[in-house]
Amino acid sequence: MLEFFKKSMLTGVGLALKTWDEVEALGKELEEKGQMPQEEAKKFITELRKKYEETQAKLEQRVEKSVKEFLKKADIVTSEDLKGLKKEIRELKKLISSGASTEA
Repeated sequence: MLEFFKKSMLTGVGLALKTWDEVEALGKELEEKGQMPQEEAKKFITELRKKYEETQAKLEQRVEKSVKEFLKKADIVTSEDLKGLKKEIRELKKLISSGASTEA
């Protein structure tokens, strides 16, 4: 039963939705209730921390990708778009000013 619980906690979605404090508290609670020896509890918490951090990173990447896709579909200008436009404007200004000085 404990192995099943450990495996289920280590799966991505449930872990991603918990805060680290909640996950750590659960591991400590299992230790305190005597359902897990101290060394095993420490190992379990370490495994949870690693999996938690991996899951959070994946979740952040997915959210970022989803937001970018939404902005693109919604035709909303991003800061990257603005930077590109500013660069093009600077280059056009240089071309115009260099062309005006050669005509005079």
